[in-house]
Amino acid sequence: MNNQKNIVLCGVGGQGTVLASKLLAAAAMSKDIPVMSAETIGMAQRGGSVFSHLRMGDNLYSPMIETGTADLIIGFEPGETVRMLPYLKDHGHIVVSTRAVKPVTATLSGSDYDAPQMLEYLKAAVPNLTLVNADQACADIGSSKVLNIVLLGAAIRTGVLDFTISEIEDIMKYTLPEKFHEMNLRALNYNI
Repeated sequence: MNNQKNIVLCGVGGQGTVLASKLLAAAAMSKDIPVMSAETIGMAQRGGSVFSHLRMGDNLYSPMIETGTADLIIGFEPGETVRMLPYLKDHGHIVVSTRAVKPVTATLSGSDYDAPQMLEYLKAAVPNLTLVNADQACADIGSSKVLNIVLLGAAIRTGVLDFTISEIEDIMKYTLPEKFHEMNLRALNYNI
């Protein structure tokens, strides 16, 4: 990797955002690519916002990504992805799940949350957008817990990251318990 890559992963607690970030960081380390990461997970256990900043490449001095510099946003939830949009650089890529999870703040206040409106906004604002039908993918694979790996595979296929599917497979086999390998390999290779 000749230059730096900045990646933001965002969603709500329980979606596997942090695990996806750790898998990407492990893949970078396996290729001797310097990597820094930071997670903000405050209300994660209660379904609150979760996001990770992941930076790869030489001459890194901080794990935090400046606004307007993210090469890629991996969005586990449409509304959270819209909130992180200021981090995306011009011509950056977004891979986002179409499955909405009503934020805790909207639930507590009794306000509406319109996920289709968020997706339409992303379609209008982001030229390099990959939508992932999470409900269909999880149904096809047989588990709702593989969204993070489906999104990771879709992000690899954008070509933004300097990793192959097989490199991520190797990291998953080393990192995840063996009983989850087959299901997660299907998720990583799922064609959206």
